[in-house]
Amino acid sequence: MVIQDPEYSRRLAQNLVELLSPYEEELIQLERDAPAFGPLRRAIGIVIAEACYCISDRPDPIKSLAPSADDEASRTDDEANRAR
Repeated sequence: MVIQDPEYSRRLAQNLVELLSPYEEELIQLERDAPAFGPLRRAIGIVIAEACYCISDRPDPIKSLAPSADDEASRTDDEANRAR
């Protein structure tokens, strides 16, 4: 299932960050005494980082697939089509 609503995706990612952040902090403390917790702490950190990426103001991936109408490639294509 793909979530199409970017705002809903951001809310889910924010919830994930809020849920996992305390666990990461606890794992940091545990890792000091038991280095075996390191891989789990890193995995949680990666998930948090990916969720933060979803929350950020990056452009909508669907909108960014097509170039804008006023970019250099579009102008070149328009000029080539007019020349035909």
